[in-house]
Amino acid sequence: MLSRVKGVLGRARSLVTPVPESFLKNARGVIHVGANAGQERDLYEQYRLPVVWVEPIPEVFDQLKANLTGYSRQRAYQYLVTDADDKEYAFHISNNDGKSSSILELKLHKDIWPDVAFTKSVTLRSVTLPSLLRQESLDIRKYDTLIMDTQGSELLVLKGAAPILPDLTFVKTEVSDFESYEGCCQLADISRFLAQHGFAERERHPFARRAEGGVYYDVTYERAPSLG
Repeated sequence: MLSRVKGVLGRARSLVTPVPESFLKNARGVIHVGANAGQERDLYEQYRLPVVWVEPIPEVFDQLKANLTGYSRQRAYQYLVTDADDKEYAFHISNNDGKSSSILELKLHKDIWPDVAFTKSVTLRSVTLPSLLRQESLDIRKYDTLIMDTQGSELLVLKGAAPILPDLTFVKTEVSDFESYEGCCQLADISRFLAQHGFAERERHPFARRAEGGVYYDVTYERAPSLG
């Protein structure tokens, strides 16, 4: 499963719906923003896909690089990706091996995972995805799939990536339909933005539910066929 399925605690319950990844058989290559330790590396290797992993937390990035030893098609890059180049952020690091870390503060996320907290913050400067590709001499034509797990800032990643969205076929994201983080993007925001750029929802799979209302999903979008 591409998103890191978290154990639901307290009053919430886990939704253990299997998440098919059949779209990957049609993918050319993956850019995965919000890599953590590269938990999906074996899945990508199964499809023999070239992968660009992007992870901002220094110590987690070191683990990611170690985990990619022997995966010749997969490369790791240490960046914080948003909609702006060289913007300073306080990046909050969480106590669950960094999995819930974000540039945003926790909000209703605590209703599902009450044991998750931020333990420290580090100052990081951001980059847009096109700038990252340019700086690292990466050819977007090799990567037609964008996968995001950035804990509420996915819409910022997409806005910054607008110049390369025409080169993509698939976008997959972890996203909630409630304010999990303060001011975070929600499912409707992502769907609206991607529709404006020619993408339609392909599939949606819930993996956690808030008892008071609200669901976390893995959602895959696909570029709609051109009618012209």
